Parts: sequence; C-alpha cells; structure tokens
Amino acid sequence: MSKRRALVTGITGQDGSYLAELLLEKDYEVFGMVRRSSVEKFDRIEHIKESITLLQGDLSDQSSLDEAVRESEPDEVYNLAAQSFVPTSWNQATLTGEVTGLGATRLLEAVRKFRPEARYYQASSSEMFGKVLEVPQTEKTPFYPRSPYGCSKVYAHHLTINYRESYDLYACSGILFNHESPRRGYEFVTRKITDTAARIKLGLAKELRLGNLDAKRDWGYAGDYVEAMWLMLQQEEAEDFVISTGSTHSVKQCVETTFALLDLDWKDYVVMDERFKRPAEVDLLVGDSTKAKEKLGWEPKVSFEELIDMMLQSDLKAHGG
Repeated sequence: MSKRRALVTGITGQDGSYLAELLLEKDYEVFGMVRRSSVEKFDRIEHIKESITLLQGDLSDQSSLDEAVRESEPDEVYNLAAQSFVPTSWNQATLTGEVTGLGATRLLEAVRKFRPEARYYQASSSEMFGKVLEVPQTEKTPFYPRSPYGCSKVYAHHLTINYRESYDLYACSGILFNHESPRRGYEFVTRKITDTAARIKLGLAKELRLGNLDAKRDWGYAGDYVEAMWLMLQQEEAEDFVISTGSTHSVKQCVETTFALLDLDWKDYVVMDERFKRPAEVDLLVGDSTKAKEKLGWEPKVSFEELIDMMLQSDLKAHGG
C-alpha cells in the first residue's frame, strides 16, 4: 500500500515544521511548498529536510500552486502559509489580503482543478473574532475582525466553506487560538518576552519594551495544535473547529510568569512603549473547543506555565545559558 501524501504550505514556519514532523511519524510522504528567496531559512525543518520534498511556490502565483498540486498529487493539503504577523498587516494591508486571503482562493482553485479528491485544511484564526461578541468564542460566534490580517482570514475562512458547499470538496477550517513554542518568531509577543528575559538574565539586554499589558489571549502549544489539524482531515465529513485551551492570560501574566522563573522582578526591566500598541486592539480572546473534544477526541496537553518554561529554557540555551 502506497504512503499517503500531504502538501503543506508554510512548511518552514512554526506550525508547518511541527505538522511535518507529525506527518512523517505517521508515515506520510510530505511535500512542503516554499517561496524562492535569495536567503534560505530552513532552520525549523533542518532536522527533517532530507525526509521531505520541497517544491517552489507562492500563494500570490496561481501557476506555481497548480504545479505544486499536480506534482505532489496530495491526499491532504494543509494551507498554513500567510502573512501572519498582525501588526505588519496594517502597514502591508494589500499584501496581507493578497497572500492571506486571495492566496487561499488560489490554492482551493488548484485543488478543485487538479486534485478534487484531496482533503483541504485552512488555517483560520481567533483574530477573526476580533472585537468579540461573546465570551468564550465557539464555531457559531459571529466574526468581528479588528485588523487587515483578521479580515483576510475571515475571507479565506468563508471561501473554504463556499468551496465545500459549491464543489463538494472536503474542505475545513481550524479556528486556532494563539499557539506558541520555541519555534515561534521573535516578533510575536510571547517569544519576544521569553527571549528578551533570557538575554536580561544573561546580561545581554537591559530592558523589555511592550505595548498593551492588559491584552488577553488564549495561549496553547503549537505541537498540540497541529495534531488537531490532522484529526480534522480524518473525519467522515468536513467541519470547522475551534482549537483552544479555554483559559485566558494577559500579556502581563506572561511577563510575570517568565521573570519569576528567572528570579527577577519584571518591573525593573519592562518599559511601556506606545509604538507597540495596535491601532485597534483585540482585548479578550478565549475559545471553547468543546466540539473538538467531543468529535475529534482532542484536548491540549501542555499548560500555559509549561509552555512559557519550555520557550524560556530554549532561549536561555540559545544564548549560552
């Protein structure tokens, strides 16, 4: 029996690297789509690079997506690629819409034309809830995005539903709440906090500049969340799922937890900086993943405190601690 084949866009990112590991463990043949760049950034997948097949492609280019789908002949397609940093989406709103929103449309088109029997996963986001209309948020909570990124994700989410209903594709979305790991980009607030705190502890930095300490998020571990992605494509029917821990923590709590682990008083090092405040804030995101628990048998395994410690230990090691 031949191996199942999976095509993963955004394979060099945090989620893509964890998902690729999971799929390899499950004996898939894994194809990863990467953009052509003068500087290759494969650090997150360096340890598995020889076990996967990399294909050049770009969500802004239809022909490259068509070719990637034709060449990989996937049984499963995971669309994880995006312009995914929310603050950047205000400065690059058109690019964010082009890649994060229309990019999903192009990939769905490629699947529809060349591999309609494949199962498609769309990476939706809790940022779609934005100015939340109810707490906690479920699959039925109305969307109210508060950034160009959130708006683009709403478009891609509804397009996925539209292709499911219009063309009978197996296409579903995972509405994933914030998920972090030692592979998270340094521009994201949790990683910025743990990395800067580690450098302060080692005498390599003197301060940590942050924006809104009161913003609250539902933070989980990326390694747990990619398992939910896979489980969604193993169901008899395609459905959308909220994936979250159900617990919320403020940026301030993240700071307090991190500095406490280092026996430091965060107040001695944290500086408030208006530059890091969003034009429109998302104040309280917390998800209800009851449906995922009941239908997928999925629950998060790593706690918030364990996650912060995992990231901090990785950053200390990276800086020679």
